[in-house]
Amino acid sequence: MKQVFRICFLLGLLALTGCRHPEVEYVDFDTFHVLSVQSAPVFMADGSLNPEIRMMEEDEPETKVAATNHYSIIRSLLGEINCNNLIHISGTYSGHDVDGSPLTLSGKLLLPKDGPVKNIMIVSHFTVGSNAEAPSESFPMEGIWAAKGYAMVFPDYIGFGVSSGHIHPYMHAESTARSALDMALAVKPYLKHIGREPENEAVILAGFSQGAANTLALMEMIQDGYESVLPIKKVYAGSGPYDLVTTCDLVLERERSNLPCAIPMLVQGFAAAENPDLKMSDFFQPSILAHYDEWINSKLYTVREINAMIGTHDLKEIMTEKGRDKNGQPMSMLYQSLQRNSLLRFTPRAPLYLFHSHQDQMVPFVNALKAQEYFKDNTLVQYDFGDYSLHGISAIRFFLTVFQDL
Repeated sequence: MKQVFRICFLLGLLALTGCRHPEVEYVDFDTFHVLSVQSAPVFMADGSLNPEIRMMEEDEPETKVAATNHYSIIRSLLGEINCNNLIHISGTYSGHDVDGSPLTLSGKLLLPKDGPVKNIMIVSHFTVGSNAEAPSESFPMEGIWAAKGYAMVFPDYIGFGVSSGHIHPYMHAESTARSALDMALAVKPYLKHIGREPENEAVILAGFSQGAANTLALMEMIQDGYESVLPIKKVYAGSGPYDLVTTCDLVLERERSNLPCAIPMLVQGFAAAENPDLKMSDFFQPSILAHYDEWINSKLYTVREINAMIGTHDLKEIMTEKGRDKNGQPMSMLYQSLQRNSLLRFTPRAPLYLFHSHQDQMVPFVNALKAQEYFKDNTLVQYDFGDYSLHGISAIRFFLTVFQDL
C-alpha cells in the first residue's frame, strides 16, 4: 500500500511540475501585468501542426480550401524551427483610448520556451470579429514565427481583450498603431526583468491585411519619435488597404464588397475615433441598422459569421442611396476620414517588404500598385507581387515567406 501511495504521489508531483511554469513569468511588473501563462507546442507529437493555431478565415466563395489543407500546407513548408514549445503570456498594459486618454489594453507575448531571444517582433493582427479571436485569447497564426527565436508582441487593439466593451476603431491609423507601440514599450522592460532580454534591440514589424496597414502606421509612428528606443530592423506588410480612398472608390464602382462587415465596422470606427457626425442611419439599410450592434459590437461572432448574417455582398442591399452618394454630405465626411487614415504619406527609413496577390478581391491589388507608385524612388522597399490566389490563401504564402526570411 505504501508503495502504491508513493507512486501516486510521484505521478501527481510530476503532473504538477509539467503544468507549472517558472515563477518569473508570473511577475507583476509595473508596465506589463500578467494575466495568464501557458505553454503550447507548434507541432504535436505526431508531427502535425497544433490545431489550436488560429487560421485566417476564408470568406471568398470562389475558394474552397478546408482548414485541414491549410495545416498540411504549412506543416510541409515550415522546415526547421529553433524551439517547438512556446510560452504564451497574456497580459495588460497602460495604453491610450482614441482621444489619447489612459486606457488599459491587453495582448499576448509569445516566447520560445528555451534558447536566446533574437529580437522583438511587433505583429498587428488581421481583421477579426469575435473576442475569442483576439491574440490574448488565442494562438495567433503568426505565432509560428516565435519558434525561430523571437519575442512576439501581439496587441489586441482597442475593442478586444480587456477593452472589448469599447467600439473597435477599425482602420483608424493613429489609435491602432498607438496600441501596438504602447504594448511594445511595456513589454521591452518586462523581458529584461524576467531575464529574456533580446540579443538585439532592433524590432521587426509585421502584419497582414488590416494588420499590414497598421504595420505601416506603426512604422511611421516609430520613425516620428521612438527610433531611439525601438530602432527598426525590417518591416513585413502583406496585402494591406494602404489607400482607403482608392479602395472605397473601387467598392462603389463595383457595387460590391467582398468583406461586407468591414463597411459598418469602418463607419462606426471612424465615428467613435474622430468624427461623431458620421451617423450609421445615413449609410445603412434598415436590415443592417437593426442588427449591426449585436453582430459586431457584441464581439461574439467571427468575420465569416458576421458576413453570413449580413447575407449579401451587394452594396445596394447594405447601404442606402444617400450613403453611396460620393457627392453627398455623409460620404464626403467619410472620405475625409479615409484620406486622413491612408498610409501612403511617409518615407520608410528601414527595409520594407510589401506582398500582395494579383487575385486578391478582399483587399484589392490596386493598393499594392498605389504603394509601388508612392515608394518608387525608395530603394529600401522590396516588392513581392504575383499570382498567389485569393486573400486567405495568399496569407499562407506571406506567413511562410516571412518565416523563411527571419
